[in-house]
Amino acid sequence: MKKYRTTVGLEIHAELRTRSKMFCSCVNDAHETRPNRNICPICMGHPGTLPVINKEAVRQVLRVGAAVGGVLAYEFTEFDRKNYFYPDIPKGYQLSQYKYPLVSGGMIAGVKLTRIHLEEDTAASAHDEGDYSLVDFNRAGVPLMELVTEPLITTPEQAGDFGRELQLLLRYLGASDANMEKGEMRVEANISVAEDLGTDERGYPKVFGTKVEVKNLNSFKAVERAITYEVERHIAVIERGEKIVQETRGWDEAGQKTFVQRKKENSHDYRYFPDPDLPKLVLKEVAGFSAEDINKSLPELPRAKSARLKAEYGIKDADIEVLIGEPALARFFEEVSQTLTGSKESILLASNYILSDLLAHIKKTDVPVSEVFSHLPFLSSDFASLIKMVASNAISSRGAKDILAIMVASGGNPEVIATEKNLKQVSDNGSLEKIAGEIITANPNVVAEYRGGKEASLQFLVGQGMKASKGSANPNALREAIKKIIG
Repeated sequence: MKKYRTTVGLEIHAELRTRSKMFCSCVNDAHETRPNRNICPICMGHPGTLPVINKEAVRQVLRVGAAVGGVLAYEFTEFDRKNYFYPDIPKGYQLSQYKYPLVSGGMIAGVKLTRIHLEEDTAASAHDEGDYSLVDFNRAGVPLMELVTEPLITTPEQAGDFGRELQLLLRYLGASDANMEKGEMRVEANISVAEDLGTDERGYPKVFGTKVEVKNLNSFKAVERAITYEVERHIAVIERGEKIVQETRGWDEAGQKTFVQRKKENSHDYRYFPDPDLPKLVLKEVAGFSAEDINKSLPELPRAKSARLKAEYGIKDADIEVLIGEPALARFFEEVSQTLTGSKESILLASNYILSDLLAHIKKTDVPVSEVFSHLPFLSSDFASLIKMVASNAISSRGAKDILAIMVASGGNPEVIATEKNLKQVSDNGSLEKIAGEIITANPNVVAEYRGGKEASLQFLVGQGMKASKGSANPNALREAIKKIIG
């Protein structure tokens, strides 16, 4: 039986977070639901209009390029017209980049990149209105970053991991929200299967199969499932002695399969040529675009943050992945850590409470984690105060959970809440010895069992003491008080 090799290259589009569109001053607002509100003669392609390049969009793509170790086009770059007709392209062409992209090369998640370039997004079409379609041009002209990988991905899981890593990077850079469910990040997979004859000195397959493109995948699970389906389909076709047709296919989420959309175009079909209305760019001459300026603008990137959190605090790998997996969550944790002034034990405790208790409360709401921290009714310093109270035994773990629930619901200072709700632990010897004496007197048989060597009896007595104190006693101090009296 032949052994087959899967080869996948990804093309990923991400809408950039800018105030205005790519070539005009219309608002770039992904949350606008009213159709055809953010439009003008430029993004509608009216004759006689002249586009103007969005400097911030160019800067964001350069920042992405620097973050992935790509080569930035400081000497020369330009925009091209990609010519094709479709109702969502008002001009009859798309302003994109072809021969001279902003970024060449780079690497993400161990996968080499071919290029990263900048273009304008298309409009949004709705085809479920009956025997006609509707087009909303709010999205037309929004800055769109396109990233293309080398054909070096070999498994569906590797493709999914690559997409997740890119999404996280874009969010850390503030370049894009990259929400796939909102269409802000869209994945296209170029898939081929051929007999596995090994790789060349560069690590590329010696033989490539016929490429099929699956477009507009809107979740990483869909990416993985579409690749899995196509690989199985390709192998079945090859083993029947038939040929794979080079084509573009879509993904049917309900049926969990791909379907034919159209014959695959090649680059010459688009008749690319440099746009005559836009200037050629020599980026090294643009203020704020120097390598030093771009590198200074980069935050601590996810993988670097992961390594630092593990080295500084000893947080478990699985917990780090959750903490850094959402920039807003990572920022909150860092703010809490700074307030705890470097106490490793307290910071680890904070990590546990954030990941177990705070996230549990957040998941009960309909607000995404990316947005919830700007709406919390308490400050990171309040959360840090709660952790300090737990670390100093001022409150019990149960008390901390109750206080946090109140903070999430209505805010408030944890110290004040603990006092008002009588949740502070009693630790003074006089009060604890009184409670211990009453429990010992009320349970002579249990005391006798403990004196006879039954350690579990001591825990029973502590539990009775906690019950008598309505949970306010410090359990460790109460245990010592009981042992002291029993002798």
